[in-house]
Amino acid sequence: MFGNNTVNDSINQSSGALKQISEALFSGSSFWVLVMALVLGWALGKVFALVLRRLSRSIGKQADAATDLAAVNRFRSVETWLILSTAIVRVLFLILALYFWWVFTHPQGSKPTALVGASAILIVVIGGVFSPLLRDFAFGGGMMAEHWFGVGDLITIVPFPELQGVVEKITLRSTRIRGLNGEVIWISNQNIAGVRIAQKGVWTMAVELFVLDPKQAEALIERASTLLPTGPSLVVSRLKIMSSDQHGDGVWHMTAVAETAPGRQWLIEKTALALLKDLDEKSKNPVLLSDPVARYADNDTERQFARAVTNAKKTKRPPRRLKTSRSSSR
Repeated sequence: MFGNNTVNDSINQSSGALKQISEALFSGSSFWVLVMALVLGWALGKVFALVLRRLSRSIGKQADAATDLAAVNRFRSVETWLILSTAIVRVLFLILALYFWWVFTHPQGSKPTALVGASAILIVVIGGVFSPLLRDFAFGGGMMAEHWFGVGDLITIVPFPELQGVVEKITLRSTRIRGLNGEVIWISNQNIAGVRIAQKGVWTMAVELFVLDPKQAEALIERASTLLPTGPSLVVSRLKIMSSDQHGDGVWHMTAVAETAPGRQWLIEKTALALLKDLDEKSKNPVLLSDPVARYADNDTERQFARAVTNAKKTKRPPRRLKTSRSSSR
Protein backbone atom coordinates (compact mmCIF):
# COMPACT_ATOMS: atom_id res chain seq x y z
CA MET A 1 0.00 0.00 0.00
CA PHE A 2 2.80 2.37 0.85
CA GLY A 3 4.47 1.78 -2.54
CA ASN A 4 1.20 2.34 -4.41
CA ASN A 5 0.58 5.61 -2.56
CA THR A 6 4.07 6.82 -3.41
CA VAL A 7 3.60 6.02 -7.09
CA ASN A 8 0.19 7.70 -7.14
CA ASP A 9 1.61 10.80 -5.45
CA SER A 10 4.44 11.01 -7.99
CA ILE A 11 2.01 10.63 -10.88
CA ASN A 12 -0.30 13.31 -9.44
CA GLN A 13 2.62 15.66 -8.86
CA SER A 14 3.94 15.10 -12.38
CA SER A 15 0.50 15.65 -13.86
CA GLY A 16 0.15 18.84 -11.87
CA ALA A 17 3.56 20.04 -13.03
CA LEU A 18 2.73 19.27 -16.65
CA LYS A 19 -0.53 21.14 -16.26
CA GLN A 20 1.32 24.15 -14.86
CA ILE A 21 3.87 24.00 -17.67
CA SER A 22 1.17 23.75 -20.34
CA GLU A 23 -0.72 26.66 -18.78
CA ALA A 24 2.48 28.69 -18.71
CA LEU A 25 3.26 27.76 -22.30
CA PHE A 26 -0.11 28.60 -23.76
CA SER A 27 -0.76 31.68 -21.68
CA GLY A 28 -0.63 34.93 -23.60
CA SER A 29 2.52 36.47 -22.14
CA SER A 30 4.50 33.21 -21.97
CA PHE A 31 3.65 32.30 -25.55
CA TRP A 32 4.83 35.63 -26.92
CA VAL A 33 8.01 35.46 -24.82
CA LEU A 34 8.71 32.05 -26.37
CA VAL A 35 8.10 33.38 -29.88
CA MET A 36 10.33 36.42 -29.33
CA ALA A 37 13.09 34.30 -27.79
CA LEU A 38 13.02 31.84 -30.70
CA VAL A 39 13.01 34.63 -33.29
CA LEU A 40 15.94 36.35 -31.56
CA GLY A 41 17.85 33.08 -31.28
CA TRP A 42 17.17 32.28 -34.94
CA ALA A 43 18.30 35.77 -36.05
CA LEU A 44 21.51 35.68 -34.02
CA GLY A 45 22.25 32.16 -35.28
CA LYS A 46 21.65 33.33 -38.85
CA VAL A 47 24.08 36.24 -38.47
CA PHE A 48 26.83 34.11 -36.91
CA ALA A 49 26.28 31.37 -39.50
CA LEU A 50 26.61 33.94 -42.30
CA VAL A 51 29.92 35.16 -40.87
CA LEU A 52 31.22 31.60 -40.54
CA ARG A 53 30.13 30.72 -44.10
CA ARG A 54 31.97 33.71 -45.54
CA LEU A 55 35.03 32.79 -43.53
CA SER A 56 34.82 29.17 -44.75
CA ARG A 57 34.60 30.35 -48.38
CA SER A 58 37.70 32.46 -47.83
CA ILE A 59 39.53 29.46 -46.38
CA GLY A 60 38.32 27.34 -49.32
CA LYS A 61 39.81 29.80 -51.80
CA GLN A 62 43.13 29.65 -49.95
CA ALA A 63 42.99 25.84 -50.14
CA ASP A 64 42.38 25.98 -53.90
CA ALA A 65 45.27 28.42 -54.35
CA ALA A 66 47.72 26.42 -52.24
CA THR A 67 50.19 24.18 -54.08
CA ASP A 68 51.51 22.17 -51.14
CA LEU A 69 49.37 19.10 -50.30
CA ALA A 70 49.93 19.51 -46.56
CA ALA A 71 48.71 23.11 -46.71
CA VAL A 72 45.67 22.04 -48.76
CA ASN A 73 44.73 19.40 -46.18
CA ARG A 74 45.20 21.93 -43.39
CA PHE A 75 42.94 24.51 -45.05
CA ARG A 76 40.33 21.84 -45.85
CA SER A 77 40.27 20.73 -42.23
CA VAL A 78 39.66 24.31 -41.07
CA GLU A 79 36.97 24.75 -43.74
CA THR A 80 35.24 21.56 -42.58
CA TRP A 81 35.12 22.65 -38.95
CA LEU A 82 33.87 26.11 -39.88
CA ILE A 83 31.01 24.63 -41.93
CA LEU A 84 30.19 22.24 -39.10
CA SER A 85 30.27 25.14 -36.62
CA THR A 86 27.53 26.98 -38.54
CA ALA A 87 25.02 24.24 -37.70
CA ILE A 88 26.24 23.97 -34.10
CA VAL A 89 25.98 27.75 -33.55
CA ARG A 90 22.41 27.91 -34.85
CA VAL A 91 21.31 25.00 -32.66
CA LEU A 92 23.10 26.54 -29.67
CA PHE A 93 21.26 29.85 -30.04
CA LEU A 94 17.90 28.05 -30.24
CA ILE A 95 18.75 26.12 -27.08
CA LEU A 96 19.70 29.36 -25.33
CA ALA A 97 16.41 30.88 -26.46
CA LEU A 98 14.45 27.98 -24.96
CA TYR A 99 16.50 28.22 -21.77
CA PHE A 100 15.79 31.93 -21.51
CA TRP A 101 12.05 31.29 -21.98
CA TRP A 102 12.10 28.52 -19.37
CA VAL A 103 13.84 30.69 -16.76
CA PHE A 104 11.63 33.68 -17.53
CA THR A 105 8.37 31.77 -17.29
CA HIS A 106 9.36 29.16 -14.72
CA PRO A 107 6.26 28.34 -12.68
CA GLN A 108 6.79 29.61 -9.14
CA GLY A 109 5.99 27.39 -6.22
CA SER A 110 6.29 24.11 -8.13
CA LYS A 111 7.48 21.21 -6.09
CA PRO A 112 10.90 19.80 -7.03
CA THR A 113 9.52 16.27 -7.20
CA ALA A 114 6.84 17.36 -9.60
CA LEU A 115 9.34 19.16 -11.78
CA VAL A 116 11.59 16.12 -11.86
CA GLY A 117 8.67 13.87 -12.82
CA ALA A 118 7.50 16.29 -15.49
CA SER A 119 10.99 16.62 -16.87
CA ALA A 120 11.31 12.85 -17.06
CA ILE A 121 8.03 12.58 -18.97
CA LEU A 122 9.07 15.38 -21.33
CA ILE A 123 12.43 13.70 -21.95
CA VAL A 124 10.72 10.42 -22.81
CA VAL A 125 8.27 12.16 -25.17
CA ILE A 126 10.96 14.27 -26.85
CA GLY A 127 13.29 11.27 -27.10
CA GLY A 128 10.59 9.21 -28.82
CA VAL A 129 9.66 11.96 -31.26
CA PHE A 130 13.16 13.13 -32.09
CA SER A 131 15.08 9.84 -31.74
CA PRO A 132 15.96 9.68 -35.50
CA LEU A 133 17.30 13.24 -35.31
CA LEU A 134 19.27 12.44 -32.17
CA ARG A 135 20.79 9.39 -33.87
CA ASP A 136 21.87 11.61 -36.78
CA PHE A 137 23.50 14.00 -34.31
CA ALA A 138 25.28 11.14 -32.55
CA PHE A 139 26.61 9.63 -35.79
CA GLY A 140 27.57 13.06 -37.17
CA GLY A 141 29.37 14.01 -33.98
CA GLY A 142 31.29 10.72 -34.00
CA MET A 143 32.32 11.13 -37.65
CA MET A 144 33.51 14.66 -37.06
CA ALA A 145 35.39 13.75 -33.89
CA GLU A 146 37.23 10.97 -35.75
CA HIS A 147 37.52 13.13 -38.89
CA TRP A 148 36.26 10.54 -41.36
CA PHE A 149 36.26 13.04 -44.23
CA GLY A 150 36.23 16.76 -44.90
CA VAL A 151 34.83 19.34 -47.29
CA GLY A 152 36.37 18.92 -50.74
CA ASP A 153 37.09 15.20 -50.37
CA LEU A 154 36.02 12.78 -53.08
CA ILE A 155 34.18 9.99 -51.28
CA THR A 156 32.07 6.90 -51.89
CA ILE A 157 29.34 6.21 -49.33
CA VAL A 158 29.15 2.71 -47.84
CA PRO A 159 26.87 0.73 -48.24
CA PHE A 160 25.73 2.78 -51.26
CA PRO A 161 28.52 2.45 -53.87
CA GLU A 162 26.55 4.51 -56.39
CA LEU A 163 26.73 7.54 -54.09
CA GLN A 164 30.01 9.13 -55.13
CA GLY A 165 31.02 12.76 -55.26
CA VAL A 166 32.66 15.77 -53.67
CA VAL A 167 31.69 16.71 -50.11
CA GLU A 168 30.14 20.18 -50.18
CA LYS A 169 28.60 20.52 -46.73
CA ILE A 170 28.64 18.67 -43.42
CA THR A 171 26.26 19.17 -40.51
CA LEU A 172 25.60 17.15 -37.38
CA ARG A 173 22.45 15.76 -39.03
CA SER A 174 23.36 15.19 -42.68
CA THR A 175 26.04 15.38 -45.36
CA ARG A 176 25.71 16.92 -48.83
CA ILE A 177 27.83 15.72 -51.74
CA ARG A 178 27.98 16.72 -55.41
CA GLY A 179 27.78 13.69 -57.69
CA LEU A 180 29.96 13.20 -60.76
CA ASN A 181 26.91 13.85 -62.96
CA GLY A 182 26.13 17.13 -61.17
CA GLU A 183 23.44 15.80 -58.85
CA VAL A 184 23.20 17.17 -55.31
CA ILE A 185 22.95 14.26 -52.88
CA TRP A 186 21.84 14.59 -49.25
CA ILE A 187 22.27 11.63 -46.88
CA SER A 188 21.49 11.29 -43.17
CA ASN A 189 24.57 10.69 -41.08
CA GLN A 190 23.07 7.63 -39.40
CA ASN A 191 22.86 5.95 -42.84
CA ILE A 192 26.61 6.34 -43.48
CA ALA A 193 28.13 3.04 -42.42
CA GLY A 194 31.52 4.00 -43.85
CA VAL A 195 33.26 6.04 -46.54
CA ARG A 196 35.90 5.39 -49.17
CA ILE A 197 38.10 8.44 -49.75
CA ALA A 198 40.01 8.95 -53.00
CA GLN A 199 43.60 9.82 -52.14
CA LYS A 200 44.60 13.15 -53.71
CA GLY A 201 41.08 13.30 -55.18
CA VAL A 202 41.82 10.77 -57.96
CA TRP A 203 42.19 7.03 -58.57
CA THR A 204 45.59 5.90 -59.81
CA MET A 205 45.40 3.10 -62.38
CA ALA A 206 48.30 1.04 -63.75
CA VAL A 207 48.40 -0.87 -67.06
CA GLU A 208 50.73 -3.86 -67.26
CA LEU A 209 52.06 -4.89 -70.71
CA PHE A 210 54.40 -7.58 -72.02
CA VAL A 211 55.89 -6.39 -75.32
CA LEU A 212 58.49 -7.31 -77.93
CA ASP A 213 59.96 -3.85 -78.49
CA PRO A 214 59.92 -1.13 -75.79
CA LYS A 215 60.23 1.75 -78.28
CA GLN A 216 57.27 0.56 -80.36
CA ALA A 217 55.30 -0.10 -77.16
CA GLU A 218 56.06 3.42 -75.95
CA ALA A 219 54.71 4.85 -79.22
CA LEU A 220 51.63 2.61 -78.91
CA ILE A 221 50.93 3.80 -75.36
CA GLU A 222 51.42 7.43 -76.37
CA ARG A 223 49.00 7.11 -79.27
CA ALA A 224 46.33 5.36 -77.19
CA SER A 225 46.74 7.92 -74.41
CA THR A 226 46.07 10.85 -76.74
CA LEU A 227 42.72 9.29 -77.69
CA LEU A 228 41.47 9.13 -74.09
CA PRO A 229 39.06 11.90 -72.97
CA THR A 230 40.70 14.17 -70.42
CA GLY A 231 39.28 16.53 -67.83
CA PRO A 232 38.76 16.96 -64.05
CA SER A 233 35.90 14.41 -64.10
CA LEU A 234 37.42 12.06 -66.71
CA VAL A 235 41.08 11.10 -67.23
CA VAL A 236 42.95 13.54 -65.03
CA SER A 237 46.44 12.41 -66.05
CA ARG A 238 47.17 10.40 -69.20
CA LEU A 239 49.15 7.18 -69.39
CA LYS A 240 52.83 7.58 -68.61
CA ILE A 241 55.44 4.84 -68.60
CA MET A 242 56.71 4.27 -65.08
CA SER A 243 58.94 1.23 -65.59
CA SER A 244 60.35 -0.95 -68.35
CA ASP A 245 62.22 -4.14 -67.47
CA GLN A 246 63.60 -6.84 -69.74
CA HIS A 247 62.52 -10.41 -68.99
CA GLY A 248 64.42 -12.88 -71.10
CA ASP A 249 65.43 -12.44 -74.75
CA GLY A 250 63.20 -9.99 -76.58
CA VAL A 251 60.54 -9.71 -73.84
CA TRP A 252 59.93 -6.52 -71.87
CA HIS A 253 57.55 -5.87 -69.00
CA MET A 254 56.25 -2.29 -69.05
CA THR A 255 54.02 -0.44 -66.59
CA ALA A 256 52.10 2.71 -67.52
CA VAL A 257 50.17 4.77 -64.95
CA ALA A 258 47.22 7.13 -65.36
CA GLU A 259 44.90 9.01 -62.99
CA THR A 260 41.10 9.19 -63.26
CA ALA A 261 38.28 10.81 -61.34
CA PRO A 262 36.45 8.43 -58.96
CA GLY A 263 33.89 6.42 -60.89
CA ARG A 264 35.77 6.86 -64.16
CA GLN A 265 38.14 3.90 -63.71
CA TRP A 266 36.46 2.21 -66.70
CA LEU A 267 38.24 4.70 -68.97
CA ILE A 268 41.46 2.82 -68.17
CA GLU A 269 40.09 -0.64 -67.33
CA LYS A 270 38.06 -0.88 -70.56
CA THR A 271 38.62 2.01 -72.98
CA ALA A 272 42.41 2.28 -72.71
CA LEU A 273 42.90 -1.50 -72.91
CA ALA A 274 40.59 -1.74 -75.92
CA LEU A 275 42.46 1.07 -77.67
CA LEU A 276 45.83 -0.58 -77.03
CA LYS A 277 44.66 -3.92 -78.42
CA ASP A 278 42.90 -2.37 -81.44
CA LEU A 279 45.81 -0.11 -82.39
CA ASP A 280 48.28 -2.98 -81.98
CA GLU A 281 46.22 -5.33 -84.16
CA LYS A 282 46.00 -2.72 -86.93
CA SER A 283 49.73 -1.97 -86.92
CA LYS A 284 52.12 -3.63 -89.35
CA ASN A 285 54.35 -4.90 -86.58
CA PRO A 286 52.26 -5.97 -83.54
CA VAL A 287 54.17 -5.49 -80.34
CA LEU A 288 51.90 -6.91 -77.62
CA LEU A 289 52.66 -10.45 -76.46
CA SER A 290 49.41 -10.73 -74.47
CA ASP A 291 46.37 -8.67 -73.57
CA PRO A 292 47.25 -5.71 -71.31
CA VAL A 293 45.94 -5.79 -67.75
CA ALA A 294 44.72 -2.85 -65.65
CA ARG A 295 44.94 -2.62 -61.88
CA TYR A 296 44.77 -0.07 -59.11
CA ALA A 297 48.10 1.49 -58.20
CA ASP A 298 49.10 3.36 -55.07
CA ASN A 299 52.61 3.62 -53.69
CA ASP A 300 51.51 3.69 -50.05
CA THR A 301 49.19 0.71 -50.55
CA GLU A 302 51.84 -1.34 -52.33
CA ARG A 303 54.34 -0.55 -49.59
CA GLN A 304 51.89 -1.64 -46.88
CA PHE A 305 50.98 -4.83 -48.77
CA ALA A 306 54.64 -5.64 -49.33
CA ARG A 307 55.29 -5.23 -45.62
CA ALA A 308 52.32 -7.44 -44.71
CA VAL A 309 53.40 -10.17 -47.15
CA THR A 310 57.00 -10.04 -45.96
CA ASN A 311 55.96 -10.37 -42.34
CA ALA A 312 53.55 -13.21 -43.18
CA LYS A 313 56.36 -15.22 -44.80
CA LYS A 314 58.52 -15.09 -41.74
CA THR A 315 58.85 -18.35 -39.84
CA LYS A 316 59.13 -18.90 -36.16
CA ARG A 317 62.54 -19.65 -34.82
CA PRO A 318 62.84 -22.97 -33.03
CA PRO A 319 62.95 -22.58 -29.28
CA ARG A 320 66.39 -22.51 -27.81
CA ARG A 321 67.45 -25.59 -25.91
CA LEU A 322 68.57 -25.02 -22.39
CA LYS A 323 72.10 -26.14 -21.73
CA THR A 324 72.24 -28.82 -19.08
CA SER A 325 75.29 -29.35 -16.96
CA ARG A 326 76.25 -32.78 -15.81
CA SER A 327 77.07 -33.04 -12.20
CA SER A 328 78.60 -36.03 -10.58
CA SER A 329 77.85 -36.76 -7.03
CA ARG A 330 80.20 -38.61 -4.91
